[in-house]
Amino acid sequence: MDHILQLIEQAIAEDLGDGDHTSLATIPEDARGKMKLLVKEDGIIAGVEIAKLVFQKIDPEISMEVLIKDGAPIQKGDIVFYVSGRCRSMLIAERTMLNYLQRMSGIATTTKSYTKLLEGTKAHLLDTRKTTPNMRVFEKMAVVIGGGMNHRMGLYDMVMIKDNHVDFAGGIKQAIEAEHAYLERIGKKLKIELEVRNFDELNQAMAAGGIHRIMLDNFTPAAIKKAVEIIGGKYETEASGGINLENIREYALTGVDFISVGAITHHIKSLDLSLKAM
Repeated sequence: MDHILQLIEQAIAEDLGDGDHTSLATIPEDARGKMKLLVKEDGIIAGVEIAKLVFQKIDPEISMEVLIKDGAPIQKGDIVFYVSGRCRSMLIAERTMLNYLQRMSGIATTTKSYTKLLEGTKAHLLDTRKTTPNMRVFEKMAVVIGGGMNHRMGLYDMVMIKDNHVDFAGGIKQAIEAEHAYLERIGKKLKIELEVRNFDELNQAMAAGGIHRIMLDNFTPAAIKKAVEIIGGKYETEASGGINLENIREYALTGVDFISVGAITHHIKSLDLSLKAM
């Protein structure tokens, strides 16, 4: 929570600078009012709890009445919440709050579109590290609100041996052995995922062992199905690369455990929301 509050403070400072000179000039200091968050586009709402934190940071006396909670479907014309308090304070909070809400709702909406296509299969939708700098925690929060799952938060909470690591290390076996030696040396227990690019690398991975999950990168659905059969439940499986709304169902039907899609955080459209005076 402290990390989230720090990021919100930075976002407010970025926008506010040395003052909202428009509101300071046009609105009396003691003016009070009420505003509503108006939905202008259908989707999934996400970021209401973050909006609360923004308002509280700007002015603890702002009150908020929530009508629609995070994760709920919304339609054009809906009112998500009302806020009331000092007019200047609400206007200072407006853009920062909307930036969070609109982007998070866009991600949640996109994520929901993907997860609906996985229904009836064992596959779970994962996000990636393809996020906006200083927005990762909010964007990954939105993925969960939309029904997806978080992969690793960063470089520190899970090991991901990818193609470049393998190439620089001199091979799959060498990379895995080096990772185990390193983790033992520093006293950390982290799950290890290995990316493979073809069946030769998959066979090398199966022979080497010492991993928890195998990422099948840029495999076709038919190849994924064959790879899942080879792995035989010994390790978790993940499909990645070139997966979109048109083909994700086909990938899910292969029996793979996880499907990672970077587009749910880096290739989305923010949802249209507006804060309006009443």
